[in-house]
Amino acid sequence: MTVIDRLGGDEVLARCEELADLLTDTVHNGASIGFLAPLDRAAAVAWWKARADAVHAGGLAVWAAWAGDRVTGTVSLAFADKANGRHRAELVKLMVHPEARGKGLARRLLATAERAAAEAGITLLHLDTETGSPAESLYRSAGWTRVGSIPDFAATPAGVLHPTTIFYKRVAPLSR
Repeated sequence: MTVIDRLGGDEVLARCEELADLLTDTVHNGASIGFLAPLDRAAAVAWWKARADAVHAGGLAVWAAWAGDRVTGTVSLAFADKANGRHRAELVKLMVHPEARGKGLARRLLATAERAAAEAGITLLHLDTETGSPAESLYRSAGWTRVGSIPDFAATPAGVLHPTTIFYKRVAPLSR
């Protein structure tokens, strides 16, 4: 059974090795999530350690999916740091381990982040994803609205430039 938990900054630090394994496996299997292959494991560990500071500061929320003691997925919300943007957050680093794909985990992680955003009073989410990727169809089917695409926005893990598609979703704050 897969469990999804929100991680505090100390938990991100304590689990950075496992989170780094997920990150490197995801990049090495072609996911365009901001890194080039081959992604050095030490660099992946350092990247996750740096995220712990943002979690501690309240600018980032991280959820991890666990199957037994193995991390099988993550999703994060990056909260706006500008006073006029406190109502919005960016959905970032939705990752599912290649062996866990096709089982609805990405959809569960996405729903978890959307629900948490609403609980935090966030009313607008946004994200970017590689145009034509499986993630693009996930967001469409989950009710996200496509804004448009930007050509040559980011490189795939192999270093090839691809367009990115921008999406947003309005989420209603939940009554407290």
